[in-house]
Amino acid sequence: MGRLESDLPENCHFNPLDPKEFRRLAHQLVDFIADYYQKIESYPVLSQVQPGYLRTTLPENAPSLPEPLETILKDVQNLIIPGLTHWLSPNFFAFFPATVSTAAFLGEMLCTCFNSVGFNWLASPAATELEMTVMDWLANMLELPKSFMFQGTGGGIIQNTTSEAILVTLIAARDKALGVLGFDSMHKLVVYASDQTHSTFTKACKLAGISPHNIRSIATTLHTGFSLSPVQLRTVVEADVAAGLFPLYLCANLGSTSTTAVDPIRPLADVANDYGIWVHVDAAYAGSACICPEFRHHLDGIERVDSLSLSPHKWLLSFLDCCCLWVQKPRQLVKALSTNPEYLRNKHSESDSVVDFKDWQVGTGRRFKSLRLWLIFRSYGTVNLQRHIRSDVGMAKMFEGFVKSDPRFEIVVPREFGLVCFRLKPDENIGSDYNELLNRKLLEWVNSKGQVYMTHTKIGGVYMLRFAVGATLTEDRHVGAAWKLIKEGADALLKGA
Repeated sequence: MGRLESDLPENCHFNPLDPKEFRRLAHQLVDFIADYYQKIESYPVLSQVQPGYLRTTLPENAPSLPEPLETILKDVQNLIIPGLTHWLSPNFFAFFPATVSTAAFLGEMLCTCFNSVGFNWLASPAATELEMTVMDWLANMLELPKSFMFQGTGGGIIQNTTSEAILVTLIAARDKALGVLGFDSMHKLVVYASDQTHSTFTKACKLAGISPHNIRSIATTLHTGFSLSPVQLRTVVEADVAAGLFPLYLCANLGSTSTTAVDPIRPLADVANDYGIWVHVDAAYAGSACICPEFRHHLDGIERVDSLSLSPHKWLLSFLDCCCLWVQKPRQLVKALSTNPEYLRNKHSESDSVVDFKDWQVGTGRRFKSLRLWLIFRSYGTVNLQRHIRSDVGMAKMFEGFVKSDPRFEIVVPREFGLVCFRLKPDENIGSDYNELLNRKLLEWVNSKGQVYMTHTKIGGVYMLRFAVGATLTEDRHVGAAWKLIKEGADALLKGA
């Protein structure tokens, strides 16, 4: 091979992890991060750059010689930050929040520090057992039955995203069914969800080999709050059974993406249990609220489902990515996903006396993510986490009051958690298309100012604006300022209409 030429002295020692140098540079970076958090309100919430801005600025090749961190951080400030949509901004009201906290940040630092690859118990016993512990802690906070806990007959795992939680449980349900029907019956398997279920459900079904023709998206209505009707579910399932198909899997929502619709778990489980259908509850966003007693009723009937997932990175102050999945019968996951190559064999795993999380997920390697939740739970306690949830709900309720106080606007869907769905009221003298256009223009006007970022949804032909409260730094004053801006936009648009 040829020799690479360099201006570095031949005897220069390369040490990529010198503790003294790490200490110096890490302090420098922490200062940079803290300054970013302090100044975050000064940046436009929605990035103002054009496609390709960074690709045309950065060099085509990586540097051959090292650069100092000071130089790199200047480029972060001047090139990267302008191209960010600031999800941590207190004026970010789009999608659902991606919450953070000091405790979670410190937990992430420890996770990175140890760089544990805990695919089985032996690879890092602490990583496995801490994850088992925090999953039971959170299950207890949610008042889940012992059948979902390691303390009982079930258990939980931290997946990366809801997509993976749905995929692994769907694969477990699939393999269980095909073990009875035979693997040549794949074409008979049918899955069910409402038309409000996240698009990741369809993606997971395709990955699991479910025919697109066998994915049932059951219509919901504004009259029922866009929740799935057990009566409609039974009708669809009965039709499939009559057609010789096999009902396999139901994904119920606890806080849908568009409007935070909640499906009635108990009556849906009653239908599913009659046909041996695996029931998974996707509580990615709103499930976290159920640590508060006033929201716990949304989990009524949870003892009758097979699996449940929620994402603490959305509302429990954890960084991405963190999706908690509980199952009542872990052996069904393990049977479907287990691999046991010779190089991973060990006496503990062979004796079946430990948990090997590699057999609960798609991949093999995994990070020590439970440190984040451990620090969050210990640093804040359940009381402060409940206070955090209630504060966000209170600010959403305040915004809801603002909307109701202005006769030009209306609430489209009753608010339950931290999301308010609203719009400019339709004018009976003009068509619905024009009303939609007016609301689209209002959203564009608001977002173009850079002071606030919101998104929209459209259900049953109704276009509406979404105002999601939950960014960690958001306070009452930010919600008030956002409403003031929305009113200014309405004033400008309606005067010109």
